[in-house]
Amino acid sequence: MQLSAGVRRIAPAVVAGRRRTRQNGCMKLSLEIPDPQAEQLRETAERLGVAVETLAQAAVADLAGQCAADFEDAAARVLKKNEELYRRLA
Repeated sequence: MQLSAGVRRIAPAVVAGRRRTRQNGCMKLSLEIPDPQAEQLRETAERLGVAVETLAQAAVADLAGQCAADFEDAAARVLKKNEELYRRLA
């Protein structure tokens, strides 16, 4: 398979676009990463002494957790702001 210019494989299953499958309660996701990001990922993983896949999983988990926390904060602000309105509508 020919990859786009400036894109490198970082795992054997990297393909154009995304492919998701479920195995053992996990989502498998394949993606292309531009060369500069792939190199940064490799260098960081090497510096930390972990596999590239482990670092990528940790980054996704951290981002997902942060997004969830941001959503919770925003929802709490909206609920607090509209508390009186919700009470009157109930």
